[in-house]
Amino acid sequence: MQASEENRVELWKKIKDVKIAMLTSVGEDGRLYSRPMYTQQADGDDGLWFFSAKSSAKAEQIARHHEVNVGYGDPQKNLYISVAGRARIVDDPEKERELWNPMNKAFFEGPDDPDLVLLRVDAERAEYWDGPTGKMRQLFNMARSAVTGDHGHAGENEKIELD
Repeated sequence: MQASEENRVELWKKIKDVKIAMLTSVGEDGRLYSRPMYTQQADGDDGLWFFSAKSSAKAEQIARHHEVNVGYGDPQKNLYISVAGRARIVDDPEKERELWNPMNKAFFEGPDDPDLVLLRVDAERAEYWDGPTGKMRQLFNMARSAVTGDHGHAGENEKIELD
């Protein structure tokens, strides 16, 4: 079932605030490989954008297997998001300059670095868990669930079909 516009907007709003993601791709050996990535842009219409090195193993993996998963987590907010989709390498100097920020200097010479490319993920499915915040509230809800068997107060869980 296709996601409602309200669900889509809520998903992208949640992702926007969590910048670090774990990107999982499939290696040549069929195994899963994950690594932290900094989200340069998260837009429901335009996908998730990350910088990558053209010469990296992840770029080679994505060229062979487009299916990826992007996981976000913010333990302070008790928010967890999983996005499954198709990735591709995009070499677009204009977009690279648009998304460039000084933090990227730690990994690349600049927006014109010959090894710099973009990794775009077009989301197909997503799921998020958004629970109550505050350690005491979380512990209370866990204890209440254990005693009563009622898990309804544990927070929101939403599955979203995006394609």
